[in-house]
Amino acid sequence: MGKFAAFKLPLRGMTRGTQHFEYVLDTDFFRNMESEDILKGNVNIALTVNCKGDYYELDFTMKGVVYIPCDRCLDEMEHEVDTTYHLCVKYGDRYNDENDELLIIPESDAYLNIAYIVYDTVALTIPLKHVHPTGKCNKGMAKHLKMHAASHADDEFEDELFDDDASGENEERDNNTQIDPRWDALRKLTENN
Repeated sequence: MGKFAAFKLPLRGMTRGTQHFEYVLDTDFFRNMESEDILKGNVNIALTVNCKGDYYELDFTMKGVVYIPCDRCLDEMEHEVDTTYHLCVKYGDRYNDENDELLIIPESDAYLNIAYIVYDTVALTIPLKHVHPTGKCNKGMAKHLKMHAASHADDEFEDELFDDDASGENEERDNNTQIDPRWDALRKLTENN
C-alpha cells in the first residue's frame, strides 16, 4: 500500500449522481510529500463528485491550518487555509493536465489519486512573502539580522522588518556601532527632506 493510497478516488465504479468524500491532510501527509514549503498541518477536505457518465465534476473545499517557514527567521509560522477548487475529469487516450480546469486520465485508470491535486491547491494559498507579524520572529535570528542591517546602514530596511524593539537596543547599538560617515551625510539629506 502506497503512502497516498487513502487518496485514491474510485472513479470507474462510480454511479451517476453526486457523492461526498472526506479527507484529512495531516503532518504525515506533508512529510510524505517531501516538500520544504509546508512543514506540517491539519487541513480538512470535503470533496463532492458529480458523476455525469462520461465525465466527473470534482469540487474541493479545504479548511485548516498549515505551518510554513518564516522567510525572515526560518521558524515555523501558522498559515490558515480556506479555499475551494473545481476540476473536471474525463477519460481519454492518455494523461493530459495541460488545462487547469480539465484533467484527462487514461482509460486504463480505475482510480484518480488526488493527493497531489490537494497538496498543490493548499500550497497555492501560501503568499509569496510569508513572515511573522512584527515582534513575533525568533529573537536570536532577529538580533543577527539587525546587526547585519546595521553593518549595511539601511535603516529603512531595518525599521520595516524589526519595528518590535521597545527595549532601547537600537539606541544602544547606534551608540556602539561605528558607521561610515558618508552614510551620515546621506541620512542628513533625507532627514532635511
